Amino acid sequence: MFPYVVAGVALLLFFYNPLQEYFSAGPRPYAYSPRPAINESLLAVDAPNEGAPSCPADSYSIHILSKAPLVIYIENFLSTAERELLLDVSGPLFEPSTITNNGAETHRDATIRDSEVALLPRSGGTGDTVRCVERRALAFQGWRDDLWLERLRTQRYGPAQHYAHHFDWGSGAALGWGRVSSFMVWVDAAQDLEGGGTDFPYLRRRGLAKEWCRWVECAATSSGGSTEEEAKAKAGARNGEGEEGEDMGLVFKPAPGNAVFWENFRPDGTGRGWEETWHAGLPVRKGFKVGLNIWSWGRLDYQMA
Repeated sequence: MFPYVVAGVALLLFFYNPLQEYFSAGPRPYAYSPRPAINESLLAVDAPNEGAPSCPADSYSIHILSKAPLVIYIENFLSTAERELLLDVSGPLFEPSTITNNGAETHRDATIRDSEVALLPRSGGTGDTVRCVERRALAFQGWRDDLWLERLRTQRYGPAQHYAHHFDWGSGAALGWGRVSSFMVWVDAAQDLEGGGTDFPYLRRRGLAKEWCRWVECAATSSGGSTEEEAKAKAGARNGEGEEGEDMGLVFKPAPGNAVFWENFRPDGTGRGWEETWHAGLPVRKGFKVGLNIWSWGRLDYQMA
């Protein structure tokens, strides 16, 4: 009997740490998996014989808003000439926006997403400009391996149009692939625009300097029509209060030429998205705005501890 007891204790000691890690470490990292089947017609992929466009030197500047998740504000991401060209090419291409629940089939639901969208051509007279914007977005992310841009789309919003709160990252990232990052770029906005800000109600921030008020709502009223105190109360009711000294949520103003970049997934190898990237295009109350969506699809980052 005694040898069996000794053997049992030895087995328990041998497997104790692995078992403890298995049951207490939380979500486990995904395995390194091959690229799933994708529809490459939806990606901005150059033809094999297609030469590189002649692109102007980048002249933007960046400001880090958050490190976890990574959120970066970009000044002058688009030049005036680029914005004018994108507006010209988008005009005849706009059609009602749609949504998808499974990543494949689409349908229109104006209660969730009410706007017009234009899929930008990558060839012809405007193709080089579109491809230069694509290359700028890829370079911004360090020319990462296993990363592709989705085809660029402009979005136009008029009075009462909006995009309800949502995540860009969706689901299905268990195998380590998904929409890893997003750019929200503003192409145009009416001078008398009211409303239409991009709202991140769960984004935690610690005492923004007054300089940020050029790009985020700091006035007594927000784009959503609530006072600042009401907006904070709503955020607290949804999320609970932040840590001491933290404010919850902010609204970016539509600033033509500028952009916001954020990463959608946690770099822990679990495929979990950042809850703080829950965002919305708030209703336009007066005027119009035109935005540009740049989404990156590829392998999720996995930083080893």
